Amino acid sequence: MTANSTLETMVERVAWMSPIDYHILEFYDEYDIEASPKVVAENIGYERVYTGKRLKTLTASGLLVQEENGLYQLTDRGRAFLAGDLDAADLDEPA
Repeated sequence: MTANSTLETMVERVAWMSPIDYHILEFYDEYDIEASPKVVAENIGYERVYTGKRLKTLTASGLLVQEENGLYQLTDRGRAFLAGDLDAADLDEPA
């Protein structure tokens, strides 16, 4: 993944999102799997603990879901955002 994520230029910029969030979403867009913070971090080049925090933030916004097994995956809402079918204004800003 590049420093300037392709996804960041493809979808509407969201004020509360960090650059890592676009890398996380790009990972899930490319790999439609359930993955742990460690697996995501190793694939996007960020530290595991920080990646885990951002996964929780994206979960709170409804873009990801954490399954009972602790793994994360993209939601239908996340897919709609990536496809450009969900406006940034319609995203839930995490508390």
